[in-house]
Amino acid sequence: MARTNRTIVQWLRWPIHYRITIIVLLIVLIFGEIISLVEPDEFPTIFDGIWWAVVTVSTVGFGDYVPQTYVGRGIAMLMILAGASFVTAYFASVSTAAIKRQHSYLEGRVRFTGKNHVVLIGWNEKAKEMVESLQTVKPFKQIVLIDESLKESPLIENVHFIKGNPIHDDTLLKAKVLEADAAIITADQHKNEQDADMSSILVLLALKGINPKLYCVIEILTEQQTNNATRAGADEIIKTYKLTSHLMMSSYLAKSGLSSFYSEFNPANGNSFKVIPADQWLIGKTFREASYELLENESILIGIKRGEEAKVNPPLSFSIQQDDYLIVFTH
Repeated sequence: MARTNRTIVQWLRWPIHYRITIIVLLIVLIFGEIISLVEPDEFPTIFDGIWWAVVTVSTVGFGDYVPQTYVGRGIAMLMILAGASFVTAYFASVSTAAIKRQHSYLEGRVRFTGKNHVVLIGWNEKAKEMVESLQTVKPFKQIVLIDESLKESPLIENVHFIKGNPIHDDTLLKAKVLEADAAIITADQHKNEQDADMSSILVLLALKGINPKLYCVIEILTEQQTNNATRAGADEIIKTYKLTSHLMMSSYLAKSGLSSFYSEFNPANGNSFKVIPADQWLIGKTFREASYELLENESILIGIKRGEEAKVNPPLSFSIQQDDYLIVFTH
């Protein structure tokens, strides 16, 4: 008795469309075999009986096989009464399941199943611009967007939306951060600068706690929280307050409409910065010599990264050493 109850419980745990599908298949198989036994002249093989059962119970009714005896027709009536309702319920349950799945996807409740993707935390104009740029540079790169304020997915190609708090493990696991390529944390536009930075650092700690090797880029709005972001394990810290102020001051000093020039730094336009290790043949050469060499490859040498220090436009006599990295602007 206990085993029977356990079997019934397991059966009831299955999705309803799975259960209805099994019932319909059983009806088709059983009645198809019965009709082939009752009327072997009209239904020479079991397959012919099953074919008749499928087209009959689905109300298609091609008429290529028709029972001729009263017994056969009685079996047909029983099958129609027993099966038609289940077939109708089957299509209704499949449609309901599809609509439910679509709503779950739009509402951000569906777990991501891919890998080597980019996890984007927070939805705002910066995030939207990043998505558009990434899709231009890497059109097949999948993006998982995590946001708690959005009511439904922004419906952008290759963007999988997950609604939830990014500091919660279940939200991050839905985004499969263990198999992600990188994570980008944008500042929460609904909070003041200090609170936004603290929230971003908590997200960073949660990400690194689950996947310490995950490459994380974080946006910081205040100088006070820069060290905390470093301690939390940020691989790259974008100091928005410095970048914005420097660009605005440069525009003021130049007074020549530099904003159109800044837009050309968008990777989507084909222009991007790269940090590459200095090739062996460049070791010992000056900044001037290396610049000429790189120009041949349509790359502009912007600066040299030595350790944690980056030198932009160093003196022309600056010598490139072993383990230096080149900061280049490519098209």
